[in-house]
Amino acid sequence: MVAPELTQAEVDAFVDRLRGAACPKDPAKLIDLIAALEDLKSAACAVQAEAAVAYDAARRSVQAAVGVPVARRGRGVAAEIALARRESPHRGQVLLGLAKVLRTEMPHTLARLRGGRLSEFRAMLIARETACLEVEHRMFVDEEICADPAGLEGVGTRELVGRVKRLVAELDPAAVVKRARQAEADRNVTVRPAPDAMAYLSGLMPVAQAVAAYASLRKDAEAARAAGDPRSLGQLMSDLLLARVTGVPDTGTPESAPAVPVTVNITMSDETLAGGHAPAEASADGVAAEVIPAEVARHLIAGAADAGVIAWFRCLYRNRLGRLVAMSSKQRLHSRAMGEFLAIRGAGICASPYCDAPIRHNDHIHPADHGGETSTGNGQGLCEACNHAKQAPGWRQHVVGHRRDRQQVETITPTGHRYTSTAPAPPGWREPRYVQVGPGRYGLVA
Repeated sequence: MVAPELTQAEVDAFVDRLRGAACPKDPAKLIDLIAALEDLKSAACAVQAEAAVAYDAARRSVQAAVGVPVARRGRGVAAEIALARRESPHRGQVLLGLAKVLRTEMPHTLARLRGGRLSEFRAMLIARETACLEVEHRMFVDEEICADPAGLEGVGTRELVGRVKRLVAELDPAAVVKRARQAEADRNVTVRPAPDAMAYLSGLMPVAQAVAAYASLRKDAEAARAAGDPRSLGQLMSDLLLARVTGVPDTGTPESAPAVPVTVNITMSDETLAGGHAPAEASADGVAAEVIPAEVARHLIAGAADAGVIAWFRCLYRNRLGRLVAMSSKQRLHSRAMGEFLAIRGAGICASPYCDAPIRHNDHIHPADHGGETSTGNGQGLCEACNHAKQAPGWRQHVVGHRRDRQQVETITPTGHRYTSTAPAPPGWREPRYVQVGPGRYGLVA
């Protein structure tokens, strides 16, 4: 028996039913509803996985028919799926990879996802922990862990991952060792925003080295505390880490960390620099901009000046509608100044919808090969993955909106779906707000 085809109209109708429904009054029924909705989320993720695999196969077939080389078939598919799911391109690649694995190698895990016994997150953990195994072993783990739905009842995420790890280690210990050694190649340092104008600096490294680094910082911080340093243990460890990484001596003062001789962009309006309250943005090469309070920004600039650190001031001007000044060039490649301008205009973040990756490439919206000019009006900052995705057959982009407004770019995928991204507002900018002051008359209030 062939299952009936699920259509967008049916899903939309059910979504409308959910949006317009009222919750029951009975507490027991409320719990039942919450549980049923959780099953619904898992089932929807399973259907999305099936649809992603089917779409990937369809796109590859079309690309093969038009003569796209084998190595390039499938390019852009993950980005299309990411746009449809309102996720970043990297996340789209991860989700498509998971879908393929569940569909071809882990049918029991897919069945438990469809039945609501597993969430998409837990299914992804199982797939991740078995990635080092041969297909036969992976299918064995899939059957052992997920063949019996009752076997997952009451099992927490930590316990589930532990079961999978034990099975993997028993089936192929050499693969686990090899995977651990290969993981050393993934060591890196990342930075991500934290609340209150702070940030997390994280280092991924082999566990022995990570523990040794932490122990060294803690030991020296405890020694400083014993010697009478008023800073907390956490403050001392943070300041010692900064001193060792940058080479700038620890000042020994609890008020603030020392200024460092590294380029950090502080973007603010002239009103903020003069004492206004509009927030500023802090960024660096390869690091997306993070909003910081005006007073913090002024202290950073003042601290750099007091410490004798070289500080450069550069003026960029925006028009009354919030768009920064434009630049153009007759060269094929964007100049360094234009690249910096594109990065500042985009707050250091890839211009693709839903993508949070740092800018790596300067891109022509209308391709230079097709007559697109090298200008900031036809330029945008993209991450490497998004720039490569738009090179796939069938992708198009163009600037929409008035040329004086903040830049808006419309992306059209091979299926004809359209997605629009808008450049962030520059620091100090407030969106125009109008209120009705009479019949058919509006006044600008902000």
